Amino acid sequence: MDFILDFYLWIKVVHIVAVVAWMAGLLYLPRLFVYHTEFPENGKMLEIMEAKLSKIILKPAMHLVLLSGALLLLMPGIINSPWLHAKLACVIVLVVFNLYLDILRMQLKQGVCSKSSKFFRTINEIPTILLIFIVILVIIKPF
Repeated sequence: MDFILDFYLWIKVVHIVAVVAWMAGLLYLPRLFVYHTEFPENGKMLEIMEAKLSKIILKPAMHLVLLSGALLLLMPGIINSPWLHAKLACVIVLVVFNLYLDILRMQLKQGVCSKSSKFFRTINEIPTILLIFIVILVIIKPF
């Protein structure tokens, strides 16, 4: 517990930086999928970009968010905060969304994805909406 208290602000810094990186990837990957479906002739190049984004940015950032977030949960009294439960629900949705994007990435790579560019444009808004809810919950703490 002393570790958490001594390094609380540094853990928070890591958490925020990781969130920014993860969100950037979650916002960019569906956009790459739009281009992948609209310009299939560039499929190989886009597959490389999608794979690198997923493996080099998205997955490590998500794991850092979850690890640093778990450490922050050890702060005294925080786990009983109702706003935190709502935030965690949003984070779970983001994790599931991240996993779903990976499934779609593999389908695109295999040429078996039936989703349209309009679908990818639409789901591209999901992380933004969840980010807005999360920021409101963390800053305003409405309940």
